[in-house]
Amino acid sequence: MRNLTCVIVDDEPLAVKLMESFVNKTPELTLLGSYTDSVEAVTALKSQSPDLLFLDIQMPDINGMELARMLGDHTRVIFTTAFKEYAFESYEVSALDFLLKPIRYNKFLAAVEKAKQWFQLTDNSQQETTTETKPEAETIYIKVDGEYRQITIAQVVYVCGMKDYVMFYMDGERKPLITHLTMKSVEEMLPSSRFMRVNRSYIVSLNKIRSIDRNDCIYIGDEIIHVTDAYREKFNQYLNARFAGN
Repeated sequence: MRNLTCVIVDDEPLAVKLMESFVNKTPELTLLGSYTDSVEAVTALKSQSPDLLFLDIQMPDINGMELARMLGDHTRVIFTTAFKEYAFESYEVSALDFLLKPIRYNKFLAAVEKAKQWFQLTDNSQQETTTETKPEAETIYIKVDGEYRQITIAQVVYVCGMKDYVMFYMDGERKPLITHLTMKSVEEMLPSSRFMRVNRSYIVSLNKIRSIDRNDCIYIGDEIIHVTDAYREKFNQYLNARFAGN
C-alpha cells in the first residue's frame, strides 16, 4: 500500500501542532502542508490534491463543511472538531470519519486505517486489468456503536440504506450492523466485482443471490429485493455475462 498524502486545516495553531505530531509518527502518511487560514488552504488544496484532509469545522471565512464541498473527488475528508453535533452533517459530504477533540492518537490511527482501506479499494478498482491482478481487500472497517469494527467482505449478504444510516446484513449475525454512511460510500468500499446496487436502497452480494424471478425480484438472505428501472440494465448485463453459453 502506498503512503497517503495529507493536509491539515485548523484555525487553532495548537490543534495543528498536535495533528502534525500524529502524522509525523505515522509511517503511512506524508504531510504536504498545514494551514490555519481556510482561504489560504483552498488555494493550496487546488494544486496539492492530497489523499486526505484533516479538517476542522468551525473556522472563520470558510467553515469546514463549506470547504469540504469545494474539494475534488480524489481528496477524502476526516473532520476534526470539538462539536459532536456536526457528526450527522459530516456524512452529507461523504467524510471518511469524524474525530472529536481532544483527539487521542489511537482514534487518529483508527481513522487512518479506515482511509487506507478506502484508498486500497479505490486504487484497485481504478487500476487497469493486467495479467497479474492484485487481490481485493478481504475486510473493511465500519463504525458500530461508537467503535470501529473490522468485517469480512465475504460475510456481507446485502446492505440496506435508510436516511442517514446503512445496515449491513451479515452471515452469522442475528441483527444487522448499523452505521452512519451513505450508500454511495458503501458502493465505493465494496468491490464492484462482487457487489451491485440494484435499487436506491439496496446493495447485494452477487454470490449470495439464491434466485431471481421473472419480475426482477432477487431472493437473498431473508429478503426479497426488487431491481428497479435505474439499475436493471447493469444487472441484466451481469446476468448475461454470468450465464453466457449456459
